[in-house]
Amino acid sequence: MERGTKRLHRLRKRRQKAIALFEQGERQATVAAVLKVSRQSVSRWYKDWINKDTQAIQGASRAGRKRRLSKEQVAQIQKELLKGATAHGYSSDLWTLPRVAKVIENTTGVRYHPGHVWRVLRQMGWSLQRPSLRAKERDEQKIRLWKSRTWTKVKKTSKIGGHG
Repeated sequence: MERGTKRLHRLRKRRQKAIALFEQGERQATVAAVLKVSRQSVSRWYKDWINKDTQAIQGASRAGRKRRLSKEQVAQIQKELLKGATAHGYSSDLWTLPRVAKVIENTTGVRYHPGHVWRVLRQMGWSLQRPSLRAKERDEQKIRLWKSRTWTKVKKTSKIGGHG
């Protein structure tokens, strides 16, 4: 069973337990305490039970908000992202959330706030990657030479007993 389906099943079972307790004559407050749910939820279930609204008692067919992107659209986005950021007109091949949001919009027409794009990326199995902190052009020998010759002349020396 898929994770969302399991959750739906648990929610329906809980409503069914509530109805069984109503049929036994239990008060709403007792049902709320037994099932560890809010009194508002129990009140709503009780009203549905009294009105014999079986569809409401069963609950929604899905829990949560509908996905904005289909599986096909997510696959399409992944294909575009794998082409690289430079293929989409960016100067570097670094994907940022605003850049990915733009690709999603251009590819599918669905607009995402950059702060929520990570959800789509996680759905695709992508993770946060940080660029290397050291430049590729870094020359260790030149750095050692600079430290031994220039840095020793430039740096301040502390006075004896005082702060630098």
